[in-house]
This record gives sequence, C-alpha cells and structure tokens, in this order.
Amino acid sequence: MIPFSILDLSPITEGGDAAQSFRNTLDLARHGERWGYRRIWLAEHHGMPGIASAATAVLIGHVAGGTHSIRVGAGGIMLPNHSPLVIAEQFGTLEALHPGRIDLGLGRAPGCDQATARALRREVESGPDPFPQDVVELLDFLSAEPKQAVRAVPGAGSQVPVWILGSSLYGAQLAAALGLPYAFASHFAPALMMEAIDQYRAGFRPSAHLDRPYLMLGCNIFAADSDPEAELLASSMQQSFVNLRSGRPGRLPPPREGYLDQAGPQARTMLDQVLAASAIGGPEKVERGLKAFIARTGADELMITSHIFDHGARLRSYEITAAIRDRN
Repeated sequence: MIPFSILDLSPITEGGDAAQSFRNTLDLARHGERWGYRRIWLAEHHGMPGIASAATAVLIGHVAGGTHSIRVGAGGIMLPNHSPLVIAEQFGTLEALHPGRIDLGLGRAPGCDQATARALRREVESGPDPFPQDVVELLDFLSAEPKQAVRAVPGAGSQVPVWILGSSLYGAQLAAALGLPYAFASHFAPALMMEAIDQYRAGFRPSAHLDRPYLMLGCNIFAADSDPEAELLASSMQQSFVNLRSGRPGRLPPPREGYLDQAGPQARTMLDQVLAASAIGGPEKVERGLKAFIARTGADELMITSHIFDHGARLRSYEITAAIRDRN
C-alpha cells in the first residue's frame, strides 16, 4: 500500500490545556515513527480554542527534536500571514537542526478570521493575489543559488521540500505550474477533490523540484477494535465541526453516544458532505474504506488525521491503520 503520514492539530480537549496537547503530539510522533509513518505535519491556525499549533515552526522543532527518523513539517504554513524571508529563515533553521527531515507545506488561506488577521499585523490586499509570487520568492530564498540580493541565513541552500496545499482548484493549478508536490485537504473539503486531482495531473510541468506529479490526500480515520467503538470516537470530531461551522468553536469535546441520531438534518447533511473522505469502523471496515479511496483517487500518499478525544484511543487508531497498510 502507499505511504501513510500523520496530520496533527495538537487538539486541546475539554478539561485539557496546550501543554498536554504538546506532550500528546510528541508522543504520537514517536509512536508514528515506530509504526512506519513517513511524516507528521502540524497546521497553523490562530485564535482557535481547540487547536494548539499556532506557533507551527516552534512546535515542529519540538517534535523533530524528540524523534529520530520521521519527517516533520507544516501542513501548513499560511503564507499570507508571513514574509517569505521569515519563513525561509525559520525552516532553514529547522533543516540545519534536523537535516533531511523537514517539510514545508504552504497554504493560501490566512487560517483565521479578519480580526485575528489584523492582530497578526497582516494587511489584506485588494489587488492581485500575492500568493504565487510569494511562493516563488520563498523557493528562491531556499535554493542553492538565490537570485535575490537579500539572503536567508540560515535558509539559502537548504532546499527544504516545498508543497502546495489546497482545498480548491487554485492550489492544484499553482502546484502543477510550479512543478511542486500537492496536498489536497480532502479531510475537510472533499467537494472539488477529483477535479483538483485531474487539473494537477493534467497541468503538471516537470521542474527542478519534481519530475512527475506527486499527490497527497487528507483522510479522516477513526479506527477501533469494533465498529460501534469507532463510531463513538468519531462523534468528538463531528461535534467539533458542527460547533465550528455554527460559529461556536471550542475545545475538542468528549464523545457522545448517539450524537448523529440527535443531530438535526442540517448538521447531518453538512457532516456527510465535509467528512466524505473518512473511514470509521473496526479494522475490516477501515481497510475496505482505505482501499476504495486509494483506488478511486490514485493517491501517492495519504495524510491521516484522527481527531479523537482520548489520546490512548487516538494512538490505537493510528496503530490499526498502520497494520492495515503493512498487510496490503
């Protein structure tokens, strides 16, 4: 089976705090390394009560320093919030500390609301979208022979692998044009997944970075020893998503028995749509779901996210998923 990787948001659970979230993230990375996951990525979000990974580069350094071989990266850095030079310096530093283990995924969205964006000192520009030019500038800062007068120190020559992230066709088109690997956020926005895949592959131009398309897809996995147990574990994520879309973001809640039966039809329809790229169940059911998803998409790699309240149950979900990979 294709390689599996881990996406972790360092969830802050009800009754928990950021410090515990960071301990859990490092523990997950260490287990993932032992279970053969290729990489673990952390995501930049701001002003979210249930997500602790706002200082993404800092947390990447913590996780990389506590592991040995698993790749550690950003899935992603929201580039509109930063200057390309600062990101080049941060990831050049991480690469110098942990050679050959750092990834840099770039997103176009700010990862926050407008008030938070203003607090980040980000100016919302009304002209042409600067994201493509910022990506090109960042690639140059990281290259072996930068063309710019300003140098990223550290950063220049580090050649940290850069990915384009996206949940729409825009990122697919940009990744194809620049010849970069592409990660699609099908774990929460699967509506345009197949069209984005087609556009990325059809428009891909070989580059110094990559000679053929490389596609990674996000997938929610809630695996347990039985179907009912997995369905109960998934209810935390379902509650969290409904709360977020209803304007009530909060910490990751404990699972609720029968949550889907109690949710209204509007909430259920939304969950069916946004969480379509998911496999929930015992080992056999999850295995069937993973095989079908890979066959339908032709993905080169899956980025597995298991947004589970109990840390032990989350580890078990990743362990089951790794065992499925190993026997296929």
